[in-house]
Amino acid sequence: MNKWSLGRRAMVKAMLVASASAWAINSKALASSCGDQVVRIAGIFSPDTLNPFATWNSYWPMCFTYDCLVGVDAQRHSDRKGFAKEWSVSADNVTWTFKIWPGLKWSDGQPATARDAAFTYNYLRGSVGTPEELNVGWNNTDGLEQVESITALDDETLQIVTKAPTRWPIDNWTLIVPQHIWKNISYADARGTFRNDPPLVGSAPMIISEFQQGQFVRMIPNEHFRTGRPATAGVIFRLFNTADPIAQGLKSGDLDYGLGLTAAQWADLSKDPGIVVGQQRIEQRNYLAFNTLSGEGAGSTKALQDPAFRDAIGYAIDQKTIVDRGMRGHADPGVGLAMPVAADYYSDLADIRRHFDIAEAGRRLDVAGYRDADGDGIREDKDGKAFQLELITGPSSGTIEMPIAAVQFITEWLGQIGVPVSVTQLDSGALSARYAAPGKGGGGWDLLVTQSWLSSSPHDLLSLGSSKLIGGQNRSYWTNPKFDDLLSQVDQAVDVKKSLALVDEAARLIYSEAPYIILFYPFALEARSKNCFEGWGKQDMVSQWGYFPFDRLRPV
Repeated sequence: MNKWSLGRRAMVKAMLVASASAWAINSKALASSCGDQVVRIAGIFSPDTLNPFATWNSYWPMCFTYDCLVGVDAQRHSDRKGFAKEWSVSADNVTWTFKIWPGLKWSDGQPATARDAAFTYNYLRGSVGTPEELNVGWNNTDGLEQVESITALDDETLQIVTKAPTRWPIDNWTLIVPQHIWKNISYADARGTFRNDPPLVGSAPMIISEFQQGQFVRMIPNEHFRTGRPATAGVIFRLFNTADPIAQGLKSGDLDYGLGLTAAQWADLSKDPGIVVGQQRIEQRNYLAFNTLSGEGAGSTKALQDPAFRDAIGYAIDQKTIVDRGMRGHADPGVGLAMPVAADYYSDLADIRRHFDIAEAGRRLDVAGYRDADGDGIREDKDGKAFQLELITGPSSGTIEMPIAAVQFITEWLGQIGVPVSVTQLDSGALSARYAAPGKGGGGWDLLVTQSWLSSSPHDLLSLGSSKLIGGQNRSYWTNPKFDDLLSQVDQAVDVKKSLALVDEAARLIYSEAPYIILFYPFALEARSKNCFEGWGKQDMVSQWGYFPFDRLRPV
């Protein structure tokens, strides 16, 4: 069995996914053939626009066309640099210097320089505090409050000066865009109507040449890529809302690579001698979120705002059963904000960790004032009113699909403690609209079962509790000044020991307040054909943080 290491960007907002009937519609035009040297890949993705300032939902495929300045891959692998060839920081940890690749070009042949990188960041900075602030997409203003200045010293040298020590200059995942394309785009258009239609102009190896929403993305090689034109003739990225057609395509030979397989499909494909399968821990967290709002967007009962109620519910959730039976063992049981792949920050919180105990959950609800006074099997709130909770769930673009069995387990357990739950399943677009900030039409639900996949940086680990990210990463709407203060300190921590202590304190705080019950940390299950292409790499089949190995695949 082949295994590889996988990571993932923070793809957290999802829009409407189209039907998998695209498989049939495009089967002739997109059929696999080793002879045409086009790589065919597929995943559960629903990109809605190719404008990185307006969506969280399109990192794949945009990362095939745009480079990060540094990004995750460049820090993990010496041979996977982005827009910057190298970087350094001064002794005081506030002045960062980035050397851009000499002679770098955009795919339209124009020079790609440090001035483009400075433009990208300063374009974001210029929007801060305006009604059109660019805070709704992958390229966003988060973290820029820590920056003093961003300057192109010359075509090959970018300087970022921060107000205090921070790793933000290398830990941000902003996609660098060409100034000559974006300089005349207004902020209002950038965060809304400008779709950035193909063909795109980028610096990465594959240029998006065609985009059919809900169906496929077609890419062609970048003739001006810094290491030379890629050896493949192109990439076709098929978009699905379930894993079924992905598994079918791998078995039939219509696909070269499939991402986001279910445990059953992965087990079946592992028996095929022409297919390589792999699994690995990733940064995704699947969780149960409570609507903690009061006022606009609040849930159906004030109990959701009570930490004691939420804590008691935590004792009715058996993470091990969800992993063993729902995920067939392809996950780690959930605990706190940090996942096992973030080894330095992970803790099993053994001294405060809840354990599965239905009787204990019931006892804690009684103590907290949520009793079944009339003996009908349904608890009442502190005002004596019976309640039934609405749980909303559904797929999220770019994340590992979660079986509905996990949700069924939760509803059964809560029913056993006298808390009835109804389930509403939504597509990804409708789901993201429901958990959006109340000012943007979200809220009104009680429980949410969903997932998010960010990096393992300290900032991203704590994002679920950030008051600045309500309706985005913070889907429970929970706020806590102490937590925000800890997050602010984390953002300015360079010393690893200090960072570890701050993350642990914040993780314990949010665990005790229980706006989320972390259910599990899933493994990524993928597969590829042994035919057609070589160069996939020994440790990674496909990086989820960039375009590796599509810059170096070679036809067999």
